[in-house]
Amino acid sequence: MLGVARHRRSTSPRRDRSWPDSSLEDELIRRLYQEFGSALLGHAMRLTGSDRQWAEDIVQETLVRAWRNAEKLERDPVLLRSWLFTVARRLVIDDRRKRSVRPQESELTPSDEAPQRDEADRTLAAIVVAEAMNGLTEEHREAILETYLRDRTVGEAAAVLGVPPGTVKSRVYYALRALRRALQDRG
Repeated sequence: MLGVARHRRSTSPRRDRSWPDSSLEDELIRRLYQEFGSALLGHAMRLTGSDRQWAEDIVQETLVRAWRNAEKLERDPVLLRSWLFTVARRLVIDDRRKRSVRPQESELTPSDEAPQRDEADRTLAAIVVAEAMNGLTEEHREAILETYLRDRTVGEAAAVLGVPPGTVKSRVYYALRALRRALQDRG
């Protein structure tokens, strides 16, 4: 079979002449799987703690790497088996390192979800904000109403209010500052 080599396929005098050139890599993967698949899966199962899905992923990735490096592989089955087992071991090590860095994923259960605020909290918050808004001057209240509640741009609010855009910006700034202070006072 094949093993790790330090030569290119196109110049190798040791290349197996029984394989056609056009499908050498495809045939390689088929033969690798036939000859080493079960042993490689058993090795991967031991490395992954009997996690079959993970082990199958390791075998698949190992064979893909063999396919990518087909030009560098020799025909010695002992060397090839060692190379495949080493690649599988390194893949498992890399996966374990990745898993240790990334937080473990878990699914949310209904009890884990954020508690829903009831309607009483919303009503109370609306009352507090309305009282704070009533404490603003009429110009400041209008600027907040046009920009935030009616979702208008500064230019649009300026046109509606009949004032320059800079005045709208200034009124919104001072209105928000006054609202923040009023809301902090109310807790």
